[in-house]
Amino acid sequence: MYITASFAAILTFFFIRLSFKVIELRKLHRTPLGGEDIEPLKRAIRAHGNFVEYVPLSLILMGVLELNGAPTIWISLLGTFLLLGRHFHAKGMISDGVNFQNRVIGMKFTLVGLALLALSNVMWLAYVFVASAKFAAIH
Repeated sequence: MYITASFAAILTFFFIRLSFKVIELRKLHRTPLGGEDIEPLKRAIRAHGNFVEYVPLSLILMGVLELNGAPTIWISLLGTFLLLGRHFHAKGMISDGVNFQNRVIGMKFTLVGLALLALSNVMWLAYVFVASAKFAAIH
């Protein structure tokens, strides 16, 4: 699972960066827990949380697709959607304040990528099933 492993590694470094942002803001504002009243900290916490909410399922779907032998270029393209989505969403959450443009772009990439991963799994399994049934019928 080279493709999924590569994207998981890149996303892990991204996760660590988001974690450090939360830690940095907690130190700056001397807030060990919570942070709802400090806008930059609240945004950093939600960027981190949103990442945790979407990335695991996406990586599972990507890994299963790869294990089942789907084309590597397609898996890489879907992983790129996820990576771009997470980048733009976090940038929008942390840096943009009231400008939602990057957040919206990020969620579009993320949700389209997630939907395509799910659909690709269904379609690929159907293809494999039909191909194996045809092969079994011939032999």
